[in-house]
Amino acid sequence: MKWNLFKNKPEAMVGPEPTGTGATMTAAPAVATTVAETPGNGTESKNDIFEEIKSKFLNQIDKIPLPSWAIIAIAVVAALLILTCCFCIIKKCCCKKKKNKKGKKGKDGFNMKNMKGDEKQDDDDDEGETGLTEEEKEEEEKEEEKLGKLQYSLDYDFQDNKLTVGILQAADLISMDSGGTSDPYVKVYVLPDKKKKFDTKVHKKTLNPVFNETFVFKLPYAELGGKTLVMSVFDYDRFSKHDIIGEVKIPMNTIDLGQPIEEWRDLESADKEEPEKLGDICISLRYVPTAGKLTVCILEAKNLKKMDVGGLSDPYVKIALLQGGKKLKKKKTTVKKNTLNPYYNESFSFEIPMDMMQKILVVVTVFDYDKIGKNDAIGKIFVGSKATGPGLKHWSDMLANPRRPIAQWHPLQQEEDVDAALAALNAKK
Repeated sequence: MKWNLFKNKPEAMVGPEPTGTGATMTAAPAVATTVAETPGNGTESKNDIFEEIKSKFLNQIDKIPLPSWAIIAIAVVAALLILTCCFCIIKKCCCKKKKNKKGKKGKDGFNMKNMKGDEKQDDDDDEGETGLTEEEKEEEEKEEEKLGKLQYSLDYDFQDNKLTVGILQAADLISMDSGGTSDPYVKVYVLPDKKKKFDTKVHKKTLNPVFNETFVFKLPYAELGGKTLVMSVFDYDRFSKHDIIGEVKIPMNTIDLGQPIEEWRDLESADKEEPEKLGDICISLRYVPTAGKLTVCILEAKNLKKMDVGGLSDPYVKIALLQGGKKLKKKKTTVKKNTLNPYYNESFSFEIPMDMMQKILVVVTVFDYDKIGKNDAIGKIFVGSKATGPGLKHWSDMLANPRRPIAQWHPLQQEEDVDAALAALNAKK
């Protein structure tokens, strides 16, 4: 476009051809005038170029099928976007420079306070750069919250196929009680079977308990690879369910058992798992008021938890009569070998006056019989006027239908949960 404009200019400067003799005399001044006005003509040509560009630009805008206010609004928004992008780029560059300066300062200024606070400062810087919301910060703080640490030892005897687990001590546990302390103990077991569970002694009102207890698991070396050792730290509560503080999980295929191990590990938050299914038990209750006779019949159980290596159990049932937390009488069924669905149909009678029926609790516990070692509890229930849920309903139905046996299924619960509920009932007195 510029080339066309400059090409047309010389034609505009040429005047009409002179006539007569006077034309020759004025030719020289005309040439001089042309040469003298050359600088001014350059400025005028530039102005003409800008005017032509401006007119073309305005013509193009006029062709847009939008009102003038809409075009202005679009232009303002575009300008704001460009300014925002520039601001973000400048801010990012400044943050990087500040971070580099802080890093250099940390290296030069070497002291214990900086050493302890380095990780925290880095976390704060990262949060500032990423612009985390308050909710995200709270979630990160929860994740990073220190639960404490546990010192343990492991020693495997290849001749006897025994794994000895030592629970030595814990430190810096979080407080679970209102007084700023905890009543910690450690539960030790092996996944996935959970057949053997060991508990340490409870240490009252401390966040740094020293246990120094050992537990032995008989595990063939060939099966160790698929096992996971779990050490869970709990806060003991006499009147409610024990709260878990944290746990340490050790897949056995990730450690070298060729030599004894003794080390500290940070506690991790325990995964919230669904309640373990222990099975169900069907019992029948019958009370004869005139004779003051309570009959408890253990009918059958189903879908019991597998407790033996072969995937079965050797279940039997214990019945205990409680009053005010004290055992008045106890009885038990025969052992059913290698089954998860035992059938008993065994009855047990107790003499209880009518005025005592409101104070009595019947506790039913299913055990797995073991020739060597302690018999492990599979699950537990209790019925009575102070029970809740199925236990209270069954007891009420029995009293409402004297002389008639009332049968009902009950889901088995964890032994420690039932014991905690019983302790809470006794404490209310």
